[in-house]
Amino acid sequence: MNILKFITAGNVDDGKSTLIGRLLYDSDSIHTDQLGILKNQQDKSENNIDLSLITDGLRAERAQGITIDVAYKYFSTVNRKFIIADAPGHEQYTRNMITGASTSDLIIILIDARKGITAQTKRHASIGSLMGIKKAVIAVNKIDLTGFSESIFNEIRNQFEEMRRELFYDEVFYIPVSALQGDNVVQNSVNTSWYKGQTLIKTLETVEIGSPSENPSRFQVQWIIRPKTEEYHDYRGFAGQVQSGKYTTGDTVKILPSGFETVIEKLEKNQQEIRSAGAGENVVLHLRDAIDISRGDSIVMSGQEPSGKNELKAWICWLDSTPLQQHKTYTLQHRFRNVRVRVTAIDRGWNVNDWKFQDVSEIGMNDIAQISLKSGDLLFTDAFRHNPGTGCAILIDDTNYNTVGALMFLE
Repeated sequence: MNILKFITAGNVDDGKSTLIGRLLYDSDSIHTDQLGILKNQQDKSENNIDLSLITDGLRAERAQGITIDVAYKYFSTVNRKFIIADAPGHEQYTRNMITGASTSDLIIILIDARKGITAQTKRHASIGSLMGIKKAVIAVNKIDLTGFSESIFNEIRNQFEEMRRELFYDEVFYIPVSALQGDNVVQNSVNTSWYKGQTLIKTLETVEIGSPSENPSRFQVQWIIRPKTEEYHDYRGFAGQVQSGKYTTGDTVKILPSGFETVIEKLEKNQQEIRSAGAGENVVLHLRDAIDISRGDSIVMSGQEPSGKNELKAWICWLDSTPLQQHKTYTLQHRFRNVRVRVTAIDRGWNVNDWKFQDVSEIGMNDIAQISLKSGDLLFTDAFRHNPGTGCAILIDDTNYNTVGALMFLE
């Protein structure tokens, strides 16, 4: 059963918490004990459970001063498993949304049918697109409060289609829903007979997500395994996760940054020998030749090597309260490989509300910009939009070891 990871985004009071609650409730994904608590908390004069209470615990914790970057919720149907990234949508929490969107396959953007597309809708749509998400669901919520108006739904759809020309989504679904009443969330609504599309849950169950296995083969060494026992005296394996592509016994591979070529002699998974491994699998590679390999080195398919660079351009979302300092040296962590880099230029800032580039001299918390970097060592990366798994990195401040920036490499 495949897994779909998605993030929800919407204006304040657009019904995001209620929609998540409705998905969990109507798909029977709420634990019995949690359901009992919800029933006890509901107003005794009403019959309906307040579904937003399922995620309201997050708000209560924030009110107590507890920082929650992104909350993840899990549920499944007979057809698919799901992971929901629930991140705050306020502009001051842009970094939180980027954290959730960075691992998502799809974004659900809620739009209040009465308010239509707003500046925050535009911002959420642009951030999702920037983070490489290719699939979007536009859930026109509270459609019941417009009398289930087909014309209002069509108007919002047409407006978003105009916006879509500036974005990189390759598939967008439009669904009229009432999260509170359940219309078109899990069950088709008799109130929207004019809508001929699928329900939200059916869309999530059937949407096709591109597989990282289709990208060039990428594997970065996390651990070098050399047991010092008599039984395993000849054992030398390189453990890590296949980031993209596929590896098969007998493949000719190249080690980066050294450039040495060798052949995969054996693959192991869960201490069992396997013939091949694809994206997302944690495996141990055994190579034919005894090559000096370190943690953070890459093992790529010969003929599919990324180009090595020591000057790079990247999108950056700044995560720290201390602004980015131009010409300062930071540590760039590309999964398990760390190199020292210097920020040589802030090329231009990005106004996510107006979708305009602008000249900026400083990058502060939650700001998004394009920057130039220079490293003394070669970095082997892909463009984020083509291979997100190997096209991203983080910046670390050496003075306090804070993670200060999220990077997405450009072409």
